[in-house]
Amino acid sequence: MRAFRRSTRISILCLLCVSVFVPIFLLSHRLKHIGSDSLKEFVEDLSIIKHGKEVQTLSAIEQDEGEGLKEPIRVVYKDEGFISAVSFSSRKDSRFGESGNASDDVNLSAKNATNDEAREDDRRSLQEDKVPMFVEKEDLHPNLVRRDLTVKSMSRKALDEKVKEMKDQVVRAKAYLNFSPANSSSHVVKELKLRIKEVERAVTQSTRDSHMSKSSLQKMKAMESTLLKASRIYPDCSAMVKKLRAMTYSTEEQVRIQKKQETFLKELGGRTIPKGFHCLSMRLTAEYFALETEKREFPNKHKVHDPDLHHFAVFSDNILASSVVVNSTISTARDPERIVFHLVTDSLNFPAMSMWFLLNPPGKATIHIESIDNFGWLSIRYNATLQKEGSVDPRYISALNHLRFYLPDVFPILNKIVLLDHDVVVQRDLAGLWSIDMRGKVNGAVETCNEGEPSFRRMDMFVNFTDPMVAERFDATACTWAFGMNVFNLREWRRHDLTGVYHKYLHLGNTRPLWKAGSLPIGWITFYKHTVPLDKRWHALGMGYDSGASLVNIEQAAVLHYDGILKPWLDIGLEKYKHYWRKHVKFDHPILQQCNIHE
Repeated sequence: MRAFRRSTRISILCLLCVSVFVPIFLLSHRLKHIGSDSLKEFVEDLSIIKHGKEVQTLSAIEQDEGEGLKEPIRVVYKDEGFISAVSFSSRKDSRFGESGNASDDVNLSAKNATNDEAREDDRRSLQEDKVPMFVEKEDLHPNLVRRDLTVKSMSRKALDEKVKEMKDQVVRAKAYLNFSPANSSSHVVKELKLRIKEVERAVTQSTRDSHMSKSSLQKMKAMESTLLKASRIYPDCSAMVKKLRAMTYSTEEQVRIQKKQETFLKELGGRTIPKGFHCLSMRLTAEYFALETEKREFPNKHKVHDPDLHHFAVFSDNILASSVVVNSTISTARDPERIVFHLVTDSLNFPAMSMWFLLNPPGKATIHIESIDNFGWLSIRYNATLQKEGSVDPRYISALNHLRFYLPDVFPILNKIVLLDHDVVVQRDLAGLWSIDMRGKVNGAVETCNEGEPSFRRMDMFVNFTDPMVAERFDATACTWAFGMNVFNLREWRRHDLTGVYHKYLHLGNTRPLWKAGSLPIGWITFYKHTVPLDKRWHALGMGYDSGASLVNIEQAAVLHYDGILKPWLDIGLEKYKHYWRKHVKFDHPILQQCNIHE
């Protein structure tokens, strides 16, 4: 009996031990298994979003050794219907071609795919870490060396294409981000943000270094993979079309505003006076008034009105620009003794202009400087009532600019004169202009009516042919011509009373809009059918706005004209053409040095 009870107690104790320890053992084994999976998943997630090793993160997509990236086919919108928000030609990612609906399965597959890429990334980085640092690249992998050489030798055009492609990737990625809910922290959103930062850094680096690195190409491929994942999660094509259209419109609007601001700032810069020029004018003015009266006179006064000499007229308030015109003309002349220069300026700059040429006489040539205030008749014939009220455009209100229409009154004794703008440089002897057959015309000028040329202008670009009077009297297809280097037959001018014609149209233009601001349109109207075309080699245009002017035409031209707002004495001027102008400036002159005017 006692033995039976003892065995019963032992059995009960064994059952109690089993019922207690077996659940504990099973639970601990389960917890160990769950902890191992969580830790593994946690490490994998960390490897996806880490920022420390960019090259390891960006090599998530396997590279095809020895081959460059194929350019993606970007199809955003077509009239026939929206094809796909993202379309690529990569062989590896072709399995993502079809877009599915967003679901939990898609999110899970995207996450697993990223985890597989991260594990492959870690294995590759460990293999690279095992290689000694002193081993040369050629010993590591010949194909990598060849690929590096291919990347470094990438042409500028190919580089620009790749940079443009990366920018397109960023635009598409930002469009997908706009579809995600606000403050979303999903895996795809985090990955898109990471890829955007990486590609933007790659764009900056490629633009700065002027070459495409292997790391940048890896970032492009990684972005392709991420965009394909996003296209499966956000398959709403119509919404994507609307979003991209809105982004395009917003970008175009910003570009339009920036271009408008750029144009305004350029025009403002073209009308301002550099600080050094202001200093030059002040110093010369002070020296002029400190000079004795008898020393302010120029020699050779008897040549000023001699009609048998070669007379040039320049109307300007720019001292340095006028000196370049005079210096370049005299330096290229075969017979400078026959040259007479007539410089007309305003009363403010008259002392400085006179002092400059007193200090720097033009050699054997004759120079005559006069103030516009000496023409008392000008204030009567061209008065303030003809100026547009409130206008600040010097092309319209400048009396010096319109003085060219009063040449017979300014030079009543002369029969022929050559008018030069102050933004020209003379490269050849201009004596041949006095032997040109004017055929009874008043104005000799180079035409600008040939389509395809940078200087091409039509009358209807500047003249209002919707006005019945203009449409009746003028031909919109008539050949136009340029101011800047013009030969004027003053005898024929007086006979046809073209100054009176100019006044008539000036009065009409004051009552209704007939042309755009400036003296060029009214010049076309005034000298309509009174202009003879000159050989284009006399006058080359466009050096103040056209960076692609023909160098052959420039070298052959007798006169180079910096027409436009990019003048050679301004910082905004085209640098490639400035040396033609600078070689006629005496930058070593003491006053220029004191005013900090240098090349």
